[in-house]
Amino acid sequence: MESSRTRPFILGVAALAISGVVAYAIYFDYKRRTDATFRRRLKKEQKKVNKSRGPEPSVLVPGISSNDLRDALEKIRGETVPDSVQEKELYFMEQVGIGEQLSTRGPNFHLAAALSFYRALRVYPSPVELIVIYERTVPADIFKIVMELTSLDVKDKVEGYYNYFPPKSMNVEVSQLTKPDGGRKNILLASRDFETGEVVYKEQPVVTALDSDLEAKGTYCSQCLRKIVKGMSLQAPDDIAKATYCSRECQTQAAAQHHKLLFSLEPAIPSAAQEETPEATKKRRDAQEEWLKSMEGHKTSSTSGPLLVARFLARQVSAETAKMNSATGRAPQLAVAQEDTSSQYSLYDHIERLRYLELSGTEKDSAALRKVLATAMEGLQEFVTDDRYATLRGKMAYNCIGVCYSGGRDDKPVAEIRPEDVEKTRTPFGTQRQIGCGLYSVTSYVSHSCNPNARPSFADGTAHLSLVANRPIKKGEEITIAFVDVSQKHGETVIDARRRRRMELVRGWRFACECQRCTDEAPLNGSASDILPNTDGSRVERVVSSFEDGPAF
Repeated sequence: MESSRTRPFILGVAALAISGVVAYAIYFDYKRRTDATFRRRLKKEQKKVNKSRGPEPSVLVPGISSNDLRDALEKIRGETVPDSVQEKELYFMEQVGIGEQLSTRGPNFHLAAALSFYRALRVYPSPVELIVIYERTVPADIFKIVMELTSLDVKDKVEGYYNYFPPKSMNVEVSQLTKPDGGRKNILLASRDFETGEVVYKEQPVVTALDSDLEAKGTYCSQCLRKIVKGMSLQAPDDIAKATYCSRECQTQAAAQHHKLLFSLEPAIPSAAQEETPEATKKRRDAQEEWLKSMEGHKTSSTSGPLLVARFLARQVSAETAKMNSATGRAPQLAVAQEDTSSQYSLYDHIERLRYLELSGTEKDSAALRKVLATAMEGLQEFVTDDRYATLRGKMAYNCIGVCYSGGRDDKPVAEIRPEDVEKTRTPFGTQRQIGCGLYSVTSYVSHSCNPNARPSFADGTAHLSLVANRPIKKGEEITIAFVDVSQKHGETVIDARRRRRMELVRGWRFACECQRCTDEAPLNGSASDILPNTDGSRVERVVSSFEDGPAF
């Protein structure tokens, strides 16, 4: 009988995976909730389920309705999931055993068996692998129920995201706009009225990076981007990245979020620390130095993208490590600033919904970073595929905000590449005046306008962003900022200024601006030199689009 071989097959493969459970556990939430491969697998399996249902879509198998599944899922969501890795391992074994036993007792126990297999799936560190095993070993009707429960759970999490984000305290909400071409775009709306000069919200960045020519110079803080006051800088003597900090707090935050993993020889996960051999230590340092050398080449193109991606990935590791430490009762070695470890949505949940640009030529950077992660802890490199790295680079290129305060800088080197290849950030002062940039979860949803009703402000001289109203904003009105310098320069005509800013938008974000100001200032003769492609070259991840825009399961 098929079910008689379920337990040894599942537990045998589980033993192999659990041998590397620490590395898997770091990205447990990522693999379970935000792995695109996992969701595509769900889509594929769901199509099989739908095809086999027959004419009645509300009944999966005889005696089980969609309402039964919904009730069962709500019950499971209310159950306490084990915290520690060891407890999850025992829980997994127990639930697989129960499911195997119930599957032999006939159709009346199919739902109960499926629930046990689903409980096991919830704590398994690599769900894609387990789904493949289930497909081969679990009876077909029970497997259908497991897939239905999994699909329903993931679908609810994707669609329910904007019920929790942005936080209500930020006075804004995300809404979906249908564009004239039929496409959809998420925009940010005010949830109350604001007066001119009023702060709509304040937001700390997820990750930051100084401009590539300023990194390692010691003139600005590598964490908060504050200008360093003479005699007040901190720098570790053995830091190969030569990062400088304005305070002990910034140094501590940087170490916890990314620096320890990327540039130090300390254990990536203190709780899993093992004595390293001199050979392993040298291999890790060599990988870090090789990666740093590869980033030197980006100074000529004036891009901070590779560093932002690396810091984002490292911060995700830090967040999951904090969860593990909390679950096992161990205090983290270093505090992780503003990390909500109790949230049901992770950093990947936030970033995967953002638009991105398709970039090429990122494979070399991806390979160098994988070496760094692999030498820090075997297994981490598996989560940095070339495609995933390119997507993250594209998200940084499309969404980062330029940090500019006190008028900005006027000494930034001109990039030694074609203007259309220079990566830009969203700043009304112009990318050339910024001292660095940051990725902001909420502000990434703000659209461009050449006559914006709000502006990003860095009045405290750090990367802490305040969104300030340029004029009165009514509740329900879309919030906009200028991605580029939209002022009219001395000696420019209105048409020249319009052409300049629109060209900057095409080069940086690949869309032709259609705001009211651009429409009003359009040349009457429709000069051919002003014709720009009327398409948005950005993308949203296919898995998110299919859940948010496509038909329900």
